[in-house]
Amino acid sequence: MELDTRSVTSEPASPQKSPGEEKMEVASELSSPGTDWQSRDSGFFERGIKTMLSIRKSKRSLKKERGKEDTATWNAKRLLQTLRSYEESKPTTCNSVEKVVELREPIEAKPLSVMEINELIQKRQLLEAFASIKLMEDETISEWDSEKYSDNPQELVRKSKDVDLLYNSITNAIKSIVEGTLEDPTLQHTMLTSMVTLIALEEAAHSSTDNAARPGSDLLGRPRKWREQWREAINESARKRVLMAPMASREEATSWLDLHLHFLQEHLKEDLLKIKSSVKKCYPEEYQVCDTYVEAFHNAIASHLQELSQGPLDFQELYTLLNWVANTYHSEFFLGHPELKPEVKTENLSLLLTPADWDKLKNDYIASAKEKIKSCFGNILRLEVTEKWEKEVHLEEKENLYHASLSFDIQTIIGQFVKSSGAISGSLENKMLELCMAELLEFVPRFEQEFMAWSTAQDSPIFVPHLVAYINSFHDLVSGLETAFKVDTDELQKILAALTRNFTNIFLTKLRTKTQPLLKKILTKNWILATERPETLASAVSQFSEHLQHMREPLGQEFLHEVHKYVVKEYVTQIIKPRWKMNGDTRQQVSRKMSQEAAIIHNALIDQGSKADWLLPVIYHIANIIGEKKKDKIKSYVKELCQDYPDIRPRPQTVATIDTVQLQFLKRPQHNH
Repeated sequence: MELDTRSVTSEPASPQKSPGEEKMEVASELSSPGTDWQSRDSGFFERGIKTMLSIRKSKRSLKKERGKEDTATWNAKRLLQTLRSYEESKPTTCNSVEKVVELREPIEAKPLSVMEINELIQKRQLLEAFASIKLMEDETISEWDSEKYSDNPQELVRKSKDVDLLYNSITNAIKSIVEGTLEDPTLQHTMLTSMVTLIALEEAAHSSTDNAARPGSDLLGRPRKWREQWREAINESARKRVLMAPMASREEATSWLDLHLHFLQEHLKEDLLKIKSSVKKCYPEEYQVCDTYVEAFHNAIASHLQELSQGPLDFQELYTLLNWVANTYHSEFFLGHPELKPEVKTENLSLLLTPADWDKLKNDYIASAKEKIKSCFGNILRLEVTEKWEKEVHLEEKENLYHASLSFDIQTIIGQFVKSSGAISGSLENKMLELCMAELLEFVPRFEQEFMAWSTAQDSPIFVPHLVAYINSFHDLVSGLETAFKVDTDELQKILAALTRNFTNIFLTKLRTKTQPLLKKILTKNWILATERPETLASAVSQFSEHLQHMREPLGQEFLHEVHKYVVKEYVTQIIKPRWKMNGDTRQQVSRKMSQEAAIIHNALIDQGSKADWLLPVIYHIANIIGEKKKDKIKSYVKELCQDYPDIRPRPQTVATIDTVQLQFLKRPQHNH
């Protein structure tokens, strides 16, 4: 087994202490919870030893037993002397553990006491300590085989415990060295190479035994599995390093989780760089140090994230955790960092979160997103109310159309939610788009209700421009969603069609409020005597409807058509109401006044873009009826009127005068004049 050639014997020693201090330290060490000499059940071991001694009464000769004792003791003494000679020679390089074992000199080795061995362990002189423990172990086994303790089993129990506890002290030292590897800014390579040598020596020394090698005692001659302890120590070190990453509370920082994960990846990335550049050199290839540490960190992070995911997390925190797992963890910002290649491999790592935990996070994210999207849409409405309606902000024109940011704001919100979710997974992206569309279908009626309540409560000059801008914006929204997100907008279009109808109705209601006082003056004496200017009604209508020319087609034309139809209908309604008898001259005067006013109203709306030419003849027909004296011609005019406008019917059994027609509603005629 090839090792790094750096010295394995230059083990750092602790500062010199006085004999009294050393005894106190040893006593403290041996009496600590991890090495309590009295903590084990001595009765259990005594019963085991007595049982063993009774079983060990065999027919083998004493000479054969002595031969085994000599061999075992000699092997341990030879190992001890080898290591002592190796310490004195202090070579600068060592290519393999075998070179340590090959330095065998048949020099008598002096056994050390328990306290002396423990002192070596405290000074991290683990190789010499191990050799002395092995010597003590072999001697105890030989004495056991020779039935030396048949009359004093308690002494065998004591020596067995000494060996076991000294081995455990070395185990703890190995753990301490491994756990301190990443904590110590100045890595001591000799300490790690000595530890690797120690593990190899122990495996060689106990290679022919198993966990139950000696019936009656599990303390002697068994493998210590220090390589497994080394791996467990790395796992524990990784767990502690993960938990060391700073983590503020939610009260201290709203972005606490984002900061914590950032610190975690930065600190652990530094650890992995240190492992690649320095730690890896101290181990043989068979240890696969980088892979071992990466797996340990991976498992520690997975456990930590699983714990974090169980806590109460808001929308942004859930996204932070999902995004970190899906994108950051394997990216160049962490495990995929260019300086970690090729030693750090991630392709064989297990899932960072279990499928169940991952699904739970996504479901929590979707549930939290529903309220977040509703809140974002609510903010749009709130800003429209407080920053535009209440402040009566005038809108911009783009390409002769009134422009509102509503469509852009909605698409921006949907785009942000969908894009961020898509970066995590395709299924989450689709789910988020569905959620956004569902919330939009609820938002539009809520927006409509708020706008209509505001417009009803006051007569604002910005009402019509904003109404036009919102209709334009919702039209843009439909086409934008279809283009950008490829979504089905049928349901949205139905809702927007209802919104447009409602907006039309409230527009006409406000128009009626402005025009009714003027319409009621028709056929009054002041109106006939022309004290009211003929363009007054047309002017009122024009001022209110002029903003419709900034509405996107064909909606603008449809809207203006409704206005044109409404004005003509209301005008005719006022004309045909039974009022008072007029003489011939008055009829002529009314007829001329109606024809003049009809032309003004019609031309004003046509100038604004109306194409409802079919509405003009109806007032002319009625003006002719009013101005005609001959009854047969009146009947002829009434007949023409009814032919052109089927909804106007003569009242039965009445004389054909202006009082003989009634208006139910106005439909477009089947032919043009």
